[in-house]
Amino acid sequence: LFYNGPTFVFTIKFLCELAARVVSFLQNEDPGRRGDRSIYDYVRGNYLDPRSCKVSWDWKDPEEVGQTMSFRVQLFYKNGQPFPAHRPVGLRVNITHIELALDIPITQEVLQEPESNVVKVAFTVRKAGRYEVAVKLGGLNVAYSPYYKIFKPGTVDPSKTKIAYHFSTLVLVYGQQHTLQIEPRDEYGNPTSNSTSLIDEVNYSLGTVDDDSLEEYYSKSVSSNKQLCQVLLKITLRKKGCFRARISYTDLPLSNGEFDIIVLSENEKNCVEKNVSTTGISIYFEAYLYASALMAPQRRPSMGDEEDEHDSPVEGQPEKVKKPKKVYCYISPKQLSVKEFYLKIIPWRLFTFRVCPGTKFTYYDPDPVHKYLTLVVDDGIQPPVELSCKDRNIMAATFIRFLHKNIGGSETFQDKVSFFQRELRHIHSKRPRTKTCLKITRHCILDSSLKSTRNFSVSDWSKNFEVVFQDEEALDWGGPRREWFELVCKTLFDTTNQLFTRFSDDNQGLVHPNAERPVHLRLKMYEFAGRVVGKCLYESALGGAYKQLVRARFTRSFLAQLIGLRMNYKYFETDDQEFYKTKVCFILNNDVSEMDLVFAEEKYKSGQLEKVVELISGGAQIAVNNENKMHYLNLLAQYRLASQVRDEVEHFLKGLNELVPENLLAIFDENELELLMCGTGDINVQDFKAHAVVVGGSWHFREKVMKWFWAVVSSFTQEELARLLQFTTGSSQLPPGGFNTLCPSFQIIAAPTHSTLPTAHTCFNQLCLPTYDSYEELHKMLKLAISEGSEGFGML
Repeated sequence: LFYNGPTFVFTIKFLCELAARVVSFLQNEDPGRRGDRSIYDYVRGNYLDPRSCKVSWDWKDPEEVGQTMSFRVQLFYKNGQPFPAHRPVGLRVNITHIELALDIPITQEVLQEPESNVVKVAFTVRKAGRYEVAVKLGGLNVAYSPYYKIFKPGTVDPSKTKIAYHFSTLVLVYGQQHTLQIEPRDEYGNPTSNSTSLIDEVNYSLGTVDDDSLEEYYSKSVSSNKQLCQVLLKITLRKKGCFRARISYTDLPLSNGEFDIIVLSENEKNCVEKNVSTTGISIYFEAYLYASALMAPQRRPSMGDEEDEHDSPVEGQPEKVKKPKKVYCYISPKQLSVKEFYLKIIPWRLFTFRVCPGTKFTYYDPDPVHKYLTLVVDDGIQPPVELSCKDRNIMAATFIRFLHKNIGGSETFQDKVSFFQRELRHIHSKRPRTKTCLKITRHCILDSSLKSTRNFSVSDWSKNFEVVFQDEEALDWGGPRREWFELVCKTLFDTTNQLFTRFSDDNQGLVHPNAERPVHLRLKMYEFAGRVVGKCLYESALGGAYKQLVRARFTRSFLAQLIGLRMNYKYFETDDQEFYKTKVCFILNNDVSEMDLVFAEEKYKSGQLEKVVELISGGAQIAVNNENKMHYLNLLAQYRLASQVRDEVEHFLKGLNELVPENLLAIFDENELELLMCGTGDINVQDFKAHAVVVGGSWHFREKVMKWFWAVVSSFTQEELARLLQFTTGSSQLPPGGFNTLCPSFQIIAAPTHSTLPTAHTCFNQLCLPTYDSYEELHKMLKLAISEGSEGFGML
């Protein structure tokens, strides 16, 4: 052999190949089937080998998102013969978005081709970017795995394309250029630079002015920045007044592309700026009240009332306006108040609206009597109010400018959160961020915490807490501090301590201040609870490891009171579901003329009537009828949800507002406030799917629509999952134990409709899901419902 070189080399190669096959076989073959193989199989290469398999792609890079993509894995023996794919081979495919670390669901199917050695893998991606495709057999990579594929954004979708830093009303100056920043998105929300023809048309309308004659009143130009995926729309209006703007692409409006524009002269602009810069004095405008309305209940004085004045003698009573009534509209950074003066000296407040995104203006032509421009003010809580005013545009622009200052330049939730946290950091920036030590006893967490913070000033609460638990040797590098926040929140809002209570007996009920708290629980405890919540919000504003969430599930009515909203009967649906189902729904759906109801509430204690509380002056003698029953239910909500806990809420707010000013909280609605304070929690989709109950539905609904639904839900972020939970159950937080402990269980009802928006019944934890024709249609409708319907009760 030494002299026969080629024979020696061949022998060595044969022995090496044989050894490699044996090792490869032992590594990859199922241990349970090795007894079926012989050394003869090793020698012939009659076993599945990952390196001999092939992968072929059914598309060319880069492909657009949203398409159902597929590739094929061809399985071969080591000797190159086809391996039957129907046998268990342990094929594992993982597709992951590299930047987002997002795993993509896949399906695997064995193709019945002549050799039956092909596995088809199908999947759909909706996020643009670079993906890693790992194909493995028995833990070893197939061929050249992992592979890297790029998916690009789709075409521009008007319903997902937005105007950045958006407002429902813009205030511009005659002749001056204004730039709108538009962010083009595809139907899945991916930024796209395909924006050269984004703006198809821009229409402005003013009252009865003919649309065809508007061209002379404005000019526009469009430029795009492909690197930033933005379109800049520059407009100049050359006519004063109030316009309705519409920005569209392919004749479809952008998601926030319809809004109002108030165009002022230079003198009017200076007048508005003077109004906004005036501090300590409310600006007022003479106006005429036209619409029939209900007198609104007053806000608490501490919630921003700036004057000590007389209220209406019968608060909340209906009042019909038969002819225009002269009133005065007072505007401050916090509120718009409509008042009239009796004997020209006694002010009577008729309506109060908060300066917040929830207060909407609608602009109309001059009124028929005084020929003044009119507007309707509507906050979605009290009846709309129609006013006509000589300086309507100045009054509206003053309100809008206050609003812009209050919420930091945009009406979107994420922009408001950024503004809130930036302002909160600025407020406390001059206070020292040094460490202060809290010595806490674990077995009496609340008492020791109260004792440690008893003499704390606002500056002390702004410091970095260093927590030391008694008899525990541990340095606080953040862990003990976080644990203290968790424990003290759990103790404060645990109903067994009787500071807070639930309207239902189960552990799912939302917590509300306890109107019947024991005497030994002083109101100072609510101040401490408010400071703890304010401290959590401040720590979260600092970001990073300081982020703290409030682990509690508050009632919507309590959250609403923190931001100064009035009560209405719809809060019963989420907060006191049993009362809503038994009494409120019965009154709403039936004739009450013979029920002997009056504007009073009987209060019982230990089964005995304790007292009768009149909801309005003389209410015990005022009967409830079909015309005033809605008014009765709203007053009942005001009493049961707010008036009974007025002192508790006041003291909670006192502690909270020491760290977080009222005006910053007021930029959110109650649903957004919960997300800000409590976060989204950890919503597990598998837990969701395991415990959701599907009721009714055809074969198409159960086999197709529900599969699409779970695929959509699996793609949701934690915030979107929280919005879905909030939309269906009334809270973005799950009770301890997750979906398994929801009572009643989360139900998905097959609605008898087709291609419409989903609806919900929060008192039953029911999501009513219509039938859809495609995954994309379901995705669009569900996202729209949870983003719009979770705010207030419009879709419930």
